[in-house]
Amino acid sequence: MSITLTQACTIVDVALKKARDSNLAPLAVAVLDAGGHLVAFKREDKAGILRFDIAFGKAWGALGMGFGSRTLASRATKTPQFFTMLAAASDGRIISNPGGVLIRDASGNLVGACGISGDTSDKDEMCGIAGIEAAGLKADPGAD
Repeated sequence: MSITLTQACTIVDVALKKARDSNLAPLAVAVLDAGGHLVAFKREDKAGILRFDIAFGKAWGALGMGFGSRTLASRATKTPQFFTMLAAASDGRIISNPGGVLIRDASGNLVGACGISGDTSDKDEMCGIAGIEAAGLKADPGAD
């Protein structure tokens, strides 16, 4: 099973609503299926032009490594040389900051990932989790 377009759109819309309700900076939200393909994306007005690449990279990196970008960030500080090589191997597509959240179904199966960029990484992640849970799925942001 993979994430549906309806679920992905719910994630994006709820994440953006959470951002507006929390008075955050303009966000970009990307939802990818389990194969790393873009399913849904929105960029709020006044969000920077790099926000898509960062949001996509957070989600793509989480999928590629098999854990949320919170774990990627923690591991990057401990093994910087490995992450330099990982960035090279992925043509720079992996972003190792919190805000890339794996998406699992009720059985725990991986169905996709959400990446958000625009505010602090913790706030980006908070919005992604809210969207994923609103879609009836389980958020897996990783651990510190």
